[in-house]
Amino acid sequence: MGNHNSGGRHHLRNRRNGETEVQVPHSQYGPPSNQAPQIPSSSITHNQMAVVSLPYSQVDCNLRALAGQAEGFGRFAVGGLNGPLYHVTTLSDDGPGSLRAGCRKKEPLWIVFEVSGSIELSSYLNVSSYKTIDGRGQRIKLTGKGLRLKECEHVIICNLEFEGGRGHDVDGIQIKPNSKHIWIDRCSLQDYDDGLIDITRQSTNITISRCHFSNHDKTMLIGADPSHHGDRCMCVTIHHCFFDGTRQRHPRVRFAKVHLYNNYTRNWGIYAVCASVESQIYSQCNIYEAGQKKVAFKYLTEKADDKEEACTGCIVSEGDLFMAGTQAGLLGPDATSSFFHPSQYYETWTVEPATMELKDVLKHCTGWQQVPRPAGE
Repeated sequence: MGNHNSGGRHHLRNRRNGETEVQVPHSQYGPPSNQAPQIPSSSITHNQMAVVSLPYSQVDCNLRALAGQAEGFGRFAVGGLNGPLYHVTTLSDDGPGSLRAGCRKKEPLWIVFEVSGSIELSSYLNVSSYKTIDGRGQRIKLTGKGLRLKECEHVIICNLEFEGGRGHDVDGIQIKPNSKHIWIDRCSLQDYDDGLIDITRQSTNITISRCHFSNHDKTMLIGADPSHHGDRCMCVTIHHCFFDGTRQRHPRVRFAKVHLYNNYTRNWGIYAVCASVESQIYSQCNIYEAGQKKVAFKYLTEKADDKEEACTGCIVSEGDLFMAGTQAGLLGPDATSSFFHPSQYYETWTVEPATMELKDVLKHCTGWQQVPRPAGE
């Protein structure tokens, strides 16, 4: 069915608790021993649940248990942890009890929904700092326009749907400029006129997890363009996501450091992952399943404004599974370039070998989920 391309590190199944540990010098990473997978039992077999360990089993035990629990670069995001509850009571675009009214408030808020349905946004909805937009317990779809995270910090967006954004430069979630400590978890995104998630202009310390991307062209951009070399500061983690037949940009990266792990990308239209000017992409235990286009990794050469020579980016593939005739398309590393390892930035993260069981689980446990709102204030 495929082959594993490993960067030389040894993967060892811990038989006592089903965890996977990847051994690197002076560090180990894997799930804490008290974690168990959170998977809809009606969709996944008992055998699959037994062999696949997923992150975040603890975050639904209490309403505010999401705060500070992201894996990866967005791990410090606390959202509205220290603020009161704000109850969205209307599907109106604005006005009392609306999502927009809550997001514009300057104080920390934990935003929950008392209604289900679609919110038609007439313009970008700007999210201010220290906000959690928590869709658990309801089914909320944002359409028309998207969310904009502009010069803000500590934002958590959980369990929402984004569909049908229209207009020039309209993204599902636009993160720019200078935003940080962001966690986007368990959202479904499709069919916007521009990107589904765009992260640019020195926005950093961001995690995107358990999201489902479908019915789209330019899925995720990280790094604005070669003139914005300040984007060298950007660090993004993308894990346990399902890129479901989207055409390109899973993601496309300029300048940034990006850690991809345990994602499933299938049937892309141009490429799966693209590295451009000075980017560093660490692809770990992901599943790449080609359709008509067979090459997973693409490289584009561009020139940063403050450099004399044009260059491309780098991709390191460790433990990835390439299926259905997928060709990795890896280039050899530039002997003069340095490359980051995630353990330089965070000590632990949940990673499983890229297997058919993981693939099946990711098809069902990503995107908006019918989970109750946890108890708590």
